[in-house]
Amino acid sequence: MDNEFEADLITLIDDEGHEHEFEIIDELENDLGHFMALVPTQQDPNDLTDAETYYIFEVIEEDGEEQLQEVDDDELLNTLAEIFETRFNEEYFEDGEEE
Repeated sequence: MDNEFEADLITLIDDEGHEHEFEIIDELENDLGHFMALVPTQQDPNDLTDAETYYIFEVIEEDGEEQLQEVDDDELLNTLAEIFETRFNEEYFEDGEEE
């Protein structure tokens, strides 16, 4: 059986050395930089507060390798969140559902 859809997964290691697995739901490269929107793969399906949780990281190059870092600038983070949410809504909710 061949799967048509495979999740694009990435594992990040936090400051304490714990691994966390995320799915890359979108990627954006523009004049502001290169960014990824990630959702945790280990969300509790019964916890609805997790349903809208996603994280935005900037992709930087360090020592010839791509690394992810947190976006510290709140204004930039808000701008990126708006872009990612607009793209997500266009992708999943613009199939004639709006009146």
